[in-house]
Amino acid sequence: MTELLAIMTLMFWTVIPLFWIPVHLATGFFRKLGLFTFLMPFITWVPLVYLIYHYRVFLLKFTVQLPELLNLTGIPLFLFGTLLHIWTAVLLGGLGIIGVPEISSKMKSRLIAKGPFSIVRHPTYLAHTLIFFGVFFITEAVVVGVVALLDFIVVNSIIIPLEEKELLNRFGEEYQTYKRQVPARVFPWMSK
Repeated sequence: MTELLAIMTLMFWTVIPLFWIPVHLATGFFRKLGLFTFLMPFITWVPLVYLIYHYRVFLLKFTVQLPELLNLTGIPLFLFGTLLHIWTAVLLGGLGIIGVPEISSKMKSRLIAKGPFSIVRHPTYLAHTLIFFGVFFITEAVVVGVVALLDFIVVNSIIIPLEEKELLNRFGEEYQTYKRQVPARVFPWMSK
C-alpha cells in the first residue's frame, strides 16, 4: 500500500512543474493556444509517468528508517493536506484549480480571498507540501522526500513568483490590496 502511495505521489507531482512553470512563464502564448494548452502536460507527463512506473522498483529501493513518531505524523499531514487541497479546489472551482483562467481570457474569474485564502495566498501549495511530506513520512521512500523538498523549493522560488506576477496582471490593484491583507504566501507564520 505504501508503495502505491509513493508511486502515485511521484506520478502526480510531475504535473506541477510540467504545467505551471511553462504556463506562468509564457502566459500570452498559452492564452493564444487556449484549451489546447492542456495537451502539453499529456505530451510531457505521460512518458514521464511511464518511466516512473517502469523504474518504480529502483525508485523505491532507497528508504530511510524514520522514528515511529514521524511515521505517525505523516498520516495527519497527508489527510490535512488532502482536505485543504479539496477545500481550495471547491473555492476555486473545477476550472480554476486546473488553470483555465490563466490560459483563457474568455473565462472571467474572481479573486478568492475567503477560507484558507484569507490566511495564506497559496493554500493549494501548502496542501501539496503537507501531502508530499506526509507521504514521505509514511513511506520512508527517499525519492518521495527528495520530491517533497524539490517541490517546496520549485514552488516557492519559481512557480509562486510567476503566478503572483500573472495574478497582478489579471487583478491589478485588487491583488495588491489582497497581498497587503494576507502577507503570508504559503505558511501563516512566514510573512514579509
